[in-house]
Amino acid sequence: MAEPAAPRVDTALLRTGLTALRGFVSEMDAVEDALETVAGIGDRAAAKQAKKLQRLMRKVEPTVTMIGQVKAGKTSLVNAMVGWPDLLPADVNPWTSVVTSIHMSPKPHLEGNHASFRFFEDDEWSRLLERGGRIGELAGRAGADEELRKVTAQLEAMREKSRRRLGNKFEMLMGQEHSYGYFDSELINRYVCLGDDFETDTETSSSQGRFADITKSADLYLHREEYPLEFCIRDTPGVNDTFMMREQITIRAIRESRMCVVVLSAHQALSTVDMALIRLISNLPSREVIIFVNRIDELGDPAAQVPEIRESIRRTLKEHQGPADAEILFGSAYWANHILNCGRDPLTGASQSALFNWAESELSDDTGDGSPEEMIWTLSGVPALLDTISQRVAGGMGRDALSKTAKAGMNLLNGIAAGEHIVSMRATDAHVKPLDRKALPAEIDRIEREAQAMLVSEFEGVVENFYKRLDRSHKSFLERATASLIRNLERYGDTDVWQYDATGLRVLLRSSFQVFSRNAQGTCKNVFLDTTGKVRELYLRAFNVPDASFRLEAPSAPYVQPPVMLGQTIALDMSSNWWGRWWRRRRGYGSMAADFAQIIRAETDPIVEGLKAEHVNTVLEDAQRILGEFVAAQREVLVELSERSGTTVDDLQGVGATRATQDKVAALEACRAVLERYIQ
Repeated sequence: MAEPAAPRVDTALLRTGLTALRGFVSEMDAVEDALETVAGIGDRAAAKQAKKLQRLMRKVEPTVTMIGQVKAGKTSLVNAMVGWPDLLPADVNPWTSVVTSIHMSPKPHLEGNHASFRFFEDDEWSRLLERGGRIGELAGRAGADEELRKVTAQLEAMREKSRRRLGNKFEMLMGQEHSYGYFDSELINRYVCLGDDFETDTETSSSQGRFADITKSADLYLHREEYPLEFCIRDTPGVNDTFMMREQITIRAIRESRMCVVVLSAHQALSTVDMALIRLISNLPSREVIIFVNRIDELGDPAAQVPEIRESIRRTLKEHQGPADAEILFGSAYWANHILNCGRDPLTGASQSALFNWAESELSDDTGDGSPEEMIWTLSGVPALLDTISQRVAGGMGRDALSKTAKAGMNLLNGIAAGEHIVSMRATDAHVKPLDRKALPAEIDRIEREAQAMLVSEFEGVVENFYKRLDRSHKSFLERATASLIRNLERYGDTDVWQYDATGLRVLLRSSFQVFSRNAQGTCKNVFLDTTGKVRELYLRAFNVPDASFRLEAPSAPYVQPPVMLGQTIALDMSSNWWGRWWRRRRGYGSMAADFAQIIRAETDPIVEGLKAEHVNTVLEDAQRILGEFVAAQREVLVELSERSGTTVDDLQGVGATRATQDKVAALEACRAVLERYIQ
């Protein structure tokens, strides 16, 4: 099949807002050039390491995860950011649970634009079908029989629809992946957009939504030269679905990225139904959250209403412990896609009025001199969103990636410089004794063993303190909540439906996690510094390199992912009718208190255990890997230096060798000046 071409768009428009990314790429080029020089000066092992660092740096793929309200126009906004207005289906059935990642590359892929679609594992699907997802589990624990019957009926309908679509292949597809050497809107719709056609005759059926019930994730690989580096935009299914299945998937997607864009509708920006969104983003640093209020094209007077909406969002975030300093932007994906479509579909009258109103408020003398297309593109807010994202990437994870590469490159450079120092000494002093090469590997192995043991030992203390804080916070919350319940019963009896805010628990657990994060990174930093110091001492003892001028850079402590799981919905967040029915079925204060404590503990235990298991294990594993990679790189350099230390005067060419060494040292110093700019 011929690969469908992406729609042609105004390249200049799509590049608007990506200036900071282009600046970041220039910095990557400078580091890459320095590494290229290092590779040319060093031996084969050094060149191999330098090339590896270049490849790893170029594999950096900043990712932004999009979350938002139903009907906020999130997917339309993603399409505008990608420059393909009709790429993703913008009207997706609420049951759809597909995370769609669009991977953009400035260079064409060898295989062209391509796609892969992954299906749910059998145990994930079984958990939903057999127990109704988290809602089913919660309803079962609470004895909410009516809600459980509703969930069961919906699941049966869902199961039957999937079987009618897929027939006997239904079970066989679990855990599988479908890959294609192309993609277009029709193919994407088949996997991510539920439809009403239950066609089951052939596997190649093109019916809409054929596989959407069981598709877990979609990855689209797209050539977009306007983006100056590999970049990923991840569209998520949202958080408010019947079975809380999408919530779990979205939480996972947010954890895997360093930036989150929350898309709201101008008509209902952060209403009470969006507390689930606030709970999720409240666990992210403000710098990693951008709020985009979409659909201002539907406001009657955006110039007057936007400031009111902004103030309302700020107030709501503050009241509910959200990221109060998050950037808030306004715009219209509808306007953006209108321009990308070259105005083929005329703007509605109301949208035109809103556009003119917004233009009078926002366009200045500087921005009002462009073409109509440029002005509408600016007013859509998409360039401002891309610019904010670009700046966050360049100053955040991009800066971290550059620093990591620069540190490793600096250590490689210092090792090569030490080798040139040894050659210089051998050329001028025949009495310098070479190192006992057999002793070196054992020495570096000893340093690594001690460092890994120290890391584990120190980390155990951090983890023990973290577990104690978590358990203490959890116990305290349960005791306070149960005591509040009993007081309410004593005061109002069992006819008043009592509710309790879970924010207190989240605040306590978040505080415990923040202490853990600081202590974990501090521990890693101390162990890394100690190990780096010991390796440096080995250089000094083994090769007599100048103490004052020789240094090694310690690797950076691992990034600690934010505790997004704290935002997942629990029973106390549910204010629907089933809670009242659960309440009224209880008889006796003691029964109410005991059952309540049991439900809330069952709901919150997975959160506490998840914080203990997932985050702790991830940080320790990352730290061990970083430490191992650092020592392995130094081992290669030291072994090579031990070889060079055996060079005799007869192997060298006197003044010529010395001059060549001086030239290499000068080139290395120039590279050092470049790399030092990016070390933080």
